Amino acid sequence: MNKKKDNSEEKNQKEEEIQKTSQEAKGELQPKKKEPDYDALWNDYLRLQADFDNYRKRSLKERTDFIKFANEGLILELLGILDNFERGIRSADQKKDYELLHQGVDMISRQLHSLLREKGLQRIEAAGEKFDPHLHDALEAVESDAEEGTIIEELQPGYILNGRILRHAKVKVSKGKKNSL
Repeated sequence: MNKKKDNSEEKNQKEEEIQKTSQEAKGELQPKKKEPDYDALWNDYLRLQADFDNYRKRSLKERTDFIKFANEGLILELLGILDNFERGIRSADQKKDYELLHQGVDMISRQLHSLLREKGLQRIEAAGEKFDPHLHDALEAVESDAEEGTIIEELQPGYILNGRILRHAKVKVSKGKKNSL
């Protein structure tokens, strides 16, 4: 009987070994799941973060440079007008002809207005118009023969640049006719 037990124990052990071997074989045939390389992932994260910081700094510098030099073309055109002013002043000092100086200043003023119109600047018409709080700042309201709410005097011109109000016109507005008793 002992021999039968020994044989059956040997058989069981052999079967267990065969099962283990087949399980190991199955495990080798199946692809092993690769453990993530946390150091490589961390390095990738740090590299991406550094790239983004560099992008942010480069964008800020480009924006700052754009703002700094955005008016370069306009300034160059204004320098021509400034040169004309200086020539006119020198000429007036040499000839002592102030009528000539007046003509020169008037010509330069027209040149400057023309340049500003080309760049999209419009003057807000005020005198004789109805008061519009979107375009005008009323500095004074006075009694006059004009209809109430009519602008009777422009104290400082207002301007619109490319459809956006750059400066409101400063005006005097009529309160209406005087009431006489």
